[in-house]
Amino acid sequence: MDIRVIPDPVLREIAKPIEDINDDIVRLSENMIETMILAHGAGLAANQVGFPIQLIVIESSLNPREKGHIILINPVIVEKDLEENAEEGCLSVPGYYEYVKRAKRVLARATDILGNTVEFDCEGQLARALQHETDHLKGVLFIDILSPLKKALFKKKYSRKNA
Repeated sequence: MDIRVIPDPVLREIAKPIEDINDDIVRLSENMIETMILAHGAGLAANQVGFPIQLIVIESSLNPREKGHIILINPVIVEKDLEENAEEGCLSVPGYYEYVKRAKRVLARATDILGNTVEFDCEGQLARALQHETDHLKGVLFIDILSPLKKALFKKKYSRKNA
């Protein structure tokens, strides 16, 4: 699958909830995992591959439960606690990395691919990935939450790079 990059308008769309987990959703999640792996990403939201629906996948190495890839439908961050600053990048903003302040611990709730409600009470990289990917579903990119100075530097660097 092609990963959409800025300024593709689909990245700014608010994703619609998934009402029915059908074969198309299962196939899309499998294709998203393959795309994420090939791109060496930690996570991927459906709108990053052109589908503005509430579906995210997260790399298996971040899964504390069974070390399988995480597939979440209609994910919601229920609680956030503490803050930490860490470097992030994004497959939709290729070649750009910056330190971003996010919650250190989150409680997230979603539906898994089998239709079960799941919760992740997590810290570290999984918490960061959950926040990053759920932001995508709201049309928010990590560059949007940078400080005004970092945003200005990004715009200058990115416009020069893509000129």
